[in-house]
Amino acid sequence: MSKVIVMDHPLIQHKIGWIRRAETGSKDFRTLVSEIAMLMCYEATRDLKLSDVEINTPICRTTVKELHGKKLAVVPILRAGLGMVDGMLNMIPAAKVGHIGLYRDPNTKEPVEYYCKLPEDCPEREVFVVDPMLATGGSAVAAIQMLKEKGVKNIRFMCIIAAPEGVKRMQEAHPDVEVYIGALDDQLNEDCYIVPGLGDAGDRIFGTK
Repeated sequence: MSKVIVMDHPLIQHKIGWIRRAETGSKDFRTLVSEIAMLMCYEATRDLKLSDVEINTPICRTTVKELHGKKLAVVPILRAGLGMVDGMLNMIPAAKVGHIGLYRDPNTKEPVEYYCKLPEDCPEREVFVVDPMLATGGSAVAAIQMLKEKGVKNIRFMCIIAAPEGVKRMQEAHPDVEVYIGALDDQLNEDCYIVPGLGDAGDRIFGTK
């Protein structure tokens, strides 16, 4: 089974509390989502490998630590995943960004692909797939499958809020993918929205509802 990490950092939990509020407007919601993504990125990159590098300081020659070998990429699932990209890049500015476009069929609730554009060297990178919500898990499972079919082997998935149903589906479909979650909620309702959740993340980020 894949490794599932639920974040317990007080700042992450505090900010998630604010994006849950119905009265939080789009501007503040966008800012908070970006800040949460940045804090989660800090936690999710904790095990990246380091190597020793010799440098010159203004005083003398010394050995410092640098990220070893692995190049990184951030791949948001459109459209809501875009809200997490800037926060991720604040932490890992050298990362490249790809995009996967999926929408949920209103009848079947299953994901339908409409766009995919990735860095040319994506298979050589450690890829962070980001989406604020992991509800049924359909979009995340499909996006990761698309990446695997294009040769990507090192994948992590990051979401702000998840339902147990989505986590279970991810673990069954992609047991090799580490899953990072800001808050694990109770369940899905009959419309496949996370409860208590925060509503539609895409609509709240972009003010489209």
